[in-house]
Amino acid sequence: MTSVSGGADDLSNRCSSDTFDPDGRTFNISENWTVLSTEGNKPTPRFYHAAAIVSSKMVVFGGDSGQRLLDDTKILNLEKLTWDSAPPKVCPSPSGRSMKLPACKGHCLVPWGNSVILVGGKTEPASDRLSVWTFNTETELWSLIEAKGDIPAARSGHTVIRAGATLILFGGEDTKGKKRHDLHMFDLKSSTWLPLNYKGTGPSPRSNHVATLYDDKILLIFGGHSKSKTLNDLYSLDFDTMVWSRVKTHGPHPSPRAGCSGTLCGTKWYIAGGASKKKRHAETWAFDVLQSKWSVCVVPPSSSITTKKGFSMVPFYHRDKIALIAFGGNKKEPSNKVEVLVVLQNEHSFSWRSAPPEVDRVLYEYSPSNKELADHLNKCAPLYSNSSIARHSLTSVIEHPPRREPLSESLLKQSSLGTSLHGQLDQVEECSLGQKLQKPMDDDRYDDVDDSSSCQDRTPKGHRSKRTGPGIQNDIAENIVTGGSNVRRIARCSSDVSQSHLYNTKIADLIRRNTTLEDQLSTALASKDQLEKSLSSVIHSREQLEKMLANKDKEAEMLKEKIACLELAQEESNSLSNTVHADNVRLEREVAFLKAVTDETQKELHSTRRVLAGEQSRAFQLQVEVFHLKQRLQILEGRSGTPTKQPL
Repeated sequence: MTSVSGGADDLSNRCSSDTFDPDGRTFNISENWTVLSTEGNKPTPRFYHAAAIVSSKMVVFGGDSGQRLLDDTKILNLEKLTWDSAPPKVCPSPSGRSMKLPACKGHCLVPWGNSVILVGGKTEPASDRLSVWTFNTETELWSLIEAKGDIPAARSGHTVIRAGATLILFGGEDTKGKKRHDLHMFDLKSSTWLPLNYKGTGPSPRSNHVATLYDDKILLIFGGHSKSKTLNDLYSLDFDTMVWSRVKTHGPHPSPRAGCSGTLCGTKWYIAGGASKKKRHAETWAFDVLQSKWSVCVVPPSSSITTKKGFSMVPFYHRDKIALIAFGGNKKEPSNKVEVLVVLQNEHSFSWRSAPPEVDRVLYEYSPSNKELADHLNKCAPLYSNSSIARHSLTSVIEHPPRREPLSESLLKQSSLGTSLHGQLDQVEECSLGQKLQKPMDDDRYDDVDDSSSCQDRTPKGHRSKRTGPGIQNDIAENIVTGGSNVRRIARCSSDVSQSHLYNTKIADLIRRNTTLEDQLSTALASKDQLEKSLSSVIHSREQLEKMLANKDKEAEMLKEKIACLELAQEESNSLSNTVHADNVRLEREVAFLKAVTDETQKELHSTRRVLAGEQSRAFQLQVEVFHLKQRLQILEGRSGTPTKQPL
């Protein structure tokens, strides 16, 4: 699941030793994937792990064994082809509490210097926030990076690529099973996460896709699982414009797949394996970034681990060749095989060239069999070199400003100009006149073209330095009396005298220009002083701003503390709210119970009232009957007369 950018930074993952020769045989271009025989403490078969190459070591971490998640670190020495296990050592956190590296799968492993960076993954136990770990291959020690900023949600099946000291994260599946298509960057120097905003219609939410970075500015995304289907679309994001666009390809293209592996070598993006819901895909494809064209590289046999899903594939640069190294994967059962495919061979070996330390670029020598890759890498490197030199020069000028001299001093100090400008022009005049006058009188082959250098060779140094204008005129007067044969030479010498006046005029003009330039230079120096004062003012303002920033940081810390107190108060409020809610629920239940009891009581009361009414009706009837009986009794007594008194 690791994604390698294929830029020049990743080209440092190349074996520095020339002794590596797998199985003692020549490492030639292979027609297909071949099994690499390894020894040592071989890792447990696994899939959905992550791998990265640092120097001559391939680091493998985690994965799924089919029965449990793994948390072991395995290292394959590519010089000796032997496996070793790194001890599970973890640096304690800054707070001093001990840390434990969680078992995980679906994570990403990215090389950086002599370390590898572990990002995300499905862990046991699950976490809400994305974690970033680093493993030092020299000390074999893991440590947790205390990330800051807008930390993304925990996820697995995402991709992470590196551009210098920056990680770019895309997509994945969160702990709730939701597919994502968000884009984040992580600054390795400041340990800060930042979301990236973009334009255009980007890739749909997905996981188990592959990604790469071309030329440190073009992000490519291919395939993966969406919410309802398996994908084979290809998108690109230009970091110069931050605009997503779907790449239009030519010719055949890979079928939909997820769980495949990919790596960029120069301008070719190799993608192998993967599967869809219906079938698995055996072929290894190569995408030409410049031509936007897919082509089948090889079709491995069904026994190859590259026909599976969940295996890792990383590039390895060995001498004059580029090889792809695959490990693990799962088809019917997990695997721990190592396979290799040599995809490129040069007639000339790779070579290191000087580069700025912060760039760490690797360039290739020209190779007829790999001209395209070499041209591409050689085009990229000068941009970094020139910018670095420019930065260095600017820094040197700021820290050590050069001492400026008047133009007259700079001219007079140059050795190529002689002792002085006047002296040089005087020497030229002396040479042109002295050489002509000192020629033999019977020499009629007088050359109009005279050279000051030839004059200096023929005229003694002392003589040249002592001759002046009056001396030259005396020589002319002496030569006039020598006869008519010398008239022509004298005329030419007189013309040379007029030339000397012209030279003197030019000298005066140069002196005036020199004075003007010195005035301009003094003005520039005054401007420099003003700029230095402005710079000191800016520095002072910067110090004030830094103090204000420090105060703002303190205020931010205080606000954080207040926010923490508010969060505690919020938690207490939530707890009280939960208690009140529970009491309300209990009271509602009791009220409902009392209401039910009241309803039953009212029903019994109504029933009792009905019974009482019936009894009252019966009592009334009895009273009526008693009344009627009394009337009858009175009637009967009236009929029988006065009743007989009973004897005492």
